[in-house]
Amino acid sequence: MASFRREQTASTILRSFSGILQQEGAYIYGDALVTVTRVNMTPDMGIARIYLSVYNAHNKEFAIEAIRHNATRLRQELGKRIRNHVRRIPFLEFYLDDTVDEMYKVDELFKNLDKERAAKDAEDEAAED
Repeated sequence: MASFRREQTASTILRSFSGILQQEGAYIYGDALVTVTRVNMTPDMGIARIYLSVYNAHNKEFAIEAIRHNATRLRQELGKRIRNHVRRIPFLEFYLDDTVDEMYKVDELFKNLDKERAAKDAEDEAAED
C-alpha cells in the first residue's frame, strides 16, 4: 500500500517530468511523441520508476534508450524543478508502457470478430432464402 507522501511525490514527478519531455524531448528522441503514463516510487523514495508511452515512432525501444542515455541530464533538470518539494532527488528508471498498444490490439480483435459474425449471419440468411 502506497503512502500518501509517495503518491504525492510521484504525482509531482509526473507533472514535472512531462514538462521536461515537452521542452527537451525533441533534442533527445526526435519526432516521436512520448508521454508519461505513470510514476511509481520505491518505499525509500530513492528511485522513481517512470512509465512512458511512445507514439509516432517505428522503434519505440530506441526512444526509451535515448531517454535512458540522457537520464543524468534529465534528472538534473527534474531536480531544478522539484528541489523545494523533496529532500533528495530520486534516481530515474524508464520503462516502456505498452498498455495503449495492447488496447488497440484487443479492439482490433473485437472488430474482426464482429465482421466475422456479421458475415456468418449474412451467409445463414442467404442459405435460408
